[in-house]
Amino acid sequence: MEKKTFVTKEQIAEIVKTYPTPFHIYDEKGIRENAKAVKEAFSWNPGFREYFAVKATPNPYIIDLMREFGCGFDCSSLTELMLAHAMGAGENEIMFSSNDTPAKEYAFADRIGAIINLDDITHIDFLEKTLGRLPETISCRYNPGGLFKMSNGIMDNPGDAKYGFTTEQLLEGMRILKQKGVKHFGIHAFLASNTVTNEYYPMLAKILFEQAVRIHQETGAHIAFINLSGGVGIPYRPDQEPNDIHVIGEGVRKVYEEVLVPAGMGDVAIYTEMGRFMTGPYGALVTTAIHEKHTHKEYIGVDACAVNLMRPAMYGAYHHITVLGKENAPCDHKYDVTGSLCENNDKFALDRMLPEIEMGDYLVIHDTGAHGYAMGYNYNGKLKSAELLLKENGDVKLIRRAETPEDYFRTFDGLDFYGKLDFNV
Repeated sequence: MEKKTFVTKEQIAEIVKTYPTPFHIYDEKGIRENAKAVKEAFSWNPGFREYFAVKATPNPYIIDLMREFGCGFDCSSLTELMLAHAMGAGENEIMFSSNDTPAKEYAFADRIGAIINLDDITHIDFLEKTLGRLPETISCRYNPGGLFKMSNGIMDNPGDAKYGFTTEQLLEGMRILKQKGVKHFGIHAFLASNTVTNEYYPMLAKILFEQAVRIHQETGAHIAFINLSGGVGIPYRPDQEPNDIHVIGEGVRKVYEEVLVPAGMGDVAIYTEMGRFMTGPYGALVTTAIHEKHTHKEYIGVDACAVNLMRPAMYGAYHHITVLGKENAPCDHKYDVTGSLCENNDKFALDRMLPEIEMGDYLVIHDTGAHGYAMGYNYNGKLKSAELLLKENGDVKLIRRAETPEDYFRTFDGLDFYGKLDFNV
């Protein structure tokens, strides 16, 4: 699969007159089309809802796009809850999937009508003490342990993950919750990350559907929804075949009719919590080549760094790179593409074959629409970049300004040195 950019060199040359690199830019048209496809793929289930994972791209403008297609929001922290609530998400339109959760976050989630997705059986008592009662609807996060395998091998290791109830705890937990007056239940699981295969959701669905039937039969609990969570990935590499969400939706439908319908559970709603799949391919980090170095290797230094995109440094993750204006030029130069952090792992690419790069060239780093800006930080005193939205009509909108030194220093409350800082940079 050829990796194409949704912006041209001419567009970027115009944009940088107002917004200098580096910046993240998102494709409104692509996000809309994808959100529509997800909704269509699961339209066979009347109760379906995608709870967009706010952690992927926590920006009000992106959240607003998701709301156009009836999405709810998956939140994992107080600030994410506040953001989704402020954007108009109402009763049952927020899923609060957290772990090691402070009491005040549970209390706020309950106050705004979020569905609480418990991570551990001990949280039942913790939540009851926090609220003085239990909500009528509660979800439980399930972790079957062991290795998660599909036809193409081991996909992930749930047994090594810190999340979720064991199989025995899930049954016992729902029995306890029912005894304490909970009326409606959900089951949630996340067993593999960034799967690029149409098999994942149907296989996960079968596991969860079978657990739901067992729990319903043994406890009488009303399973209102089953949450397949995230895990549907994107093709970061050009040689990967992208997931087909319509094939995935149809696969889940078949398992639903094989397992749940015969058990008299054909009213169960299906929920998803995708982030990466929803926005990942529709964002890019745009950066400028500002240095070249010829030592033991050939290096290209850019004005972005791991602060702007942590995944390559943190995971060794691959992100494809396009040199704008040189899309058809031969990739006959081998480079490490590096940022300016005082860390040797601050590299966007290792031994990457690219066209010859000249100073001033614009590099587009693909697939940063999820877990790109969101994972940024301020190490070395670096500042986060702007976020831009490429509108369907070709206009560009600033949806988050770049941080400034003033922002960085403002949190040092009570110190008298702020007025001594020289901001004439």
